Amino acid sequence: MPGLNGKVLVLNQSYEPVSICSAKKAIILLYLTKAELIAKRDGKIVRSVKDFYPHPSVIRISRFLKAPFKKIELSRKNILKRDGFRCQYCGHKATNLTIDHVIPKSRGGTDNWENLVAACHKCNNRKGNRTPEEANMTLINKPRKPHHILFIKQYMGKVDDNWKPFLFMD
Repeated sequence: MPGLNGKVLVLNQSYEPVSICSAKKAIILLYLTKAELIAKRDGKIVRSVKDFYPHPSVIRISRFLKAPFKKIELSRKNILKRDGFRCQYCGHKATNLTIDHVIPKSRGGTDNWENLVAACHKCNNRKGNRTPEEANMTLINKPRKPHHILFIKQYMGKVDDNWKPFLFMD
């Protein structure tokens, strides 16, 4: 049973996911009428001295909040997360992946989300200082800037079924 530290998805007024908070914080927001309950954990309740509260799974903030998302930093760690820790040329899952420039820096390629991919050593060496087409290699996924929802999904691991409609997973 998830305790008061269980995770709760927080939505803004337009039902966009804005954050994840603890069940304790969600119950406080509900009690103060700063949020409304959208989905509860089946059969779970939280008891106080005087009352019973449904254990929240998804809440919606009562006033509009601009999504407080920080820009997702372009980093090795985030590129590996975006690519699911798989080589984008052969699909091999490895712990020692490298970062490859799709268009090599020597040919004007830059450090940006659309030009960097995870690659195993073998594929990175095979591609060398060429484009994938020149090396007769294809990318499994076209590299692009990740959306914050991707990181929420990866952070949570197994996602509560109540969250799936809000995270575009149903």
